[in-house]
Amino acid sequence: MLEINNLCVSLKNNNTLIIKDLSLIVPKGEVHAIMGPNGSGKSTLAHVIAGKDGYEVTDGEIIWNGTNILNQTPEERAAFGVFLAFQYPMEVPGVAGLTFLRTAMNAIRRKNDQETLTTPQFMRLVKQKSADLHIDMEMLKRPVNVGFSGGEKKRAEILQMAMLAPSLIVLDETDSGLDIDALKIVSEGVNTLRGADRTMLVITHYQRLLDYIIPNKVHVLANGQIKGSGDKNLALKLEKSGYTAYAN
Repeated sequence: MLEINNLCVSLKNNNTLIIKDLSLIVPKGEVHAIMGPNGSGKSTLAHVIAGKDGYEVTDGEIIWNGTNILNQTPEERAAFGVFLAFQYPMEVPGVAGLTFLRTAMNAIRRKNDQETLTTPQFMRLVKQKSADLHIDMEMLKRPVNVGFSGGEKKRAEILQMAMLAPSLIVLDETDSGLDIDALKIVSEGVNTLRGADRTMLVITHYQRLLDYIIPNKVHVLANGQIKGSGDKNLALKLEKSGYTAYAN
């Protein structure tokens, strides 16, 4: 279970709070969506969960599976099952996708005192996962995300998730830059990863993503606080009325 208690966050060297006494519970096996206007703190929340530098947590805690991950480094959080899918995945020139995936997998396995994968073991697994997600293996021979379309970058991230098998997935506006066809493909990939032992937090501006990744619950984040919660129908209401009612 993901449990966020009275979280307060500002930028480093800036006392202005971006997130203010935010509390949220996401049970294991559920998918919860966070919606809200620009500047509401959605991406900040995603970055703080993953441990991105540049933020100051002034109060509160983030408990994942009974452990306060705020005491962990980003690398420790990754080994503990936390995965952040970026709004704009970074390019890694000179590093082939296969090399990137194997390095990441074995780094996490070493952190968890597991045997690392041999090349044949890794190749069998990546071929299986790529086939499951309808990803061309040729894409993995190219440098990570270099020259990729928006859809290809997001599909590459889904493959990373499938290979690393995280227990907590945070999707930070994964629908950004996707046309409707790419959105369907990416959503199908995300849905294949849903399960009783995996929790997802889906951050988005728009309801359209939630037509494909149907959440158990929707939360409205505005002015750094959760202002309202409801079922998937709340997203439909927000699409019609906007966030004006949650401005204060």
